[in-house]
Amino acid sequence: MKRTEKSKEKFRQLFGDGVPATYTTDPDFQDILSHFIFGEVFYQGNLDDKQRELITLVVLATNQTLPQLKAHVNAALNVGLTPVEIKEAVYQCAPYIGFPKTLNAINEVNEVFKAKNIALPIESQKTVDEDNRFQKGLAAQVEIFGDVIKQMQESAPSNQKHMQEYLSAFCFGDFYTRGGLDLKTRELLTFCIISALGGAEGQVKAHVQGNKNVGNDKETLITAITHCLPYMGFPRTLNALACVNEIIPEN
Repeated sequence: MKRTEKSKEKFRQLFGDGVPATYTTDPDFQDILSHFIFGEVFYQGNLDDKQRELITLVVLATNQTLPQLKAHVNAALNVGLTPVEIKEAVYQCAPYIGFPKTLNAINEVNEVFKAKNIALPIESQKTVDEDNRFQKGLAAQVEIFGDVIKQMQESAPSNQKHMQEYLSAFCFGDFYTRGGLDLKTRELLTFCIISALGGAEGQVKAHVQGNKNVGNDKETLITAITHCLPYMGFPRTLNALACVNEIIPEN
């Protein structure tokens, strides 16, 4: 099947039978976009459409491209993702892009859910409380990164220890421990979020190793970063790919 035919089939699967408004004003550009994203990128590598739409959602949330985010919430539902999975993917962005941008993305998700009569709030996925969020977050960190986490906490200067504690309790305790998405998926999404930020290559490298540690192999990371390409461009994609190759060299 030619990529033009593949793109039509995939677009229909994701968005239905509608025609993008851009075809009226910029048909050449829309053809380039559709044929590349939906005729090539969606067929590269070893991820299924549910994984791809989760990645798309977090990259669009990171970039704050909110109209496209709303469209892909609909696409995510169309390929079988649950409201819980969609919400959890967006929530996962918060430690990396901040609360205001995450709230912007949540608002777009909620508009789609309301239009589809999906009841809000959806069921809670919280698994920690005030007494154990730090310990459970630390356990998740250690599972992903190993005992180096404890060494980082012990070696942090006294006036910076709170940052290490926030990482454990907030980033990992409040988010990584939640239900709805498994650890491998959360770590893969985090890799994509940080890659989309740009300028965070040190953290990208750390999460390449983290992904490897939880069972996401190099081909999965390459496929994920390839899927990010149409939404974040070549510079950030190539920077992330260089991080992957540095941490997991080619044989």
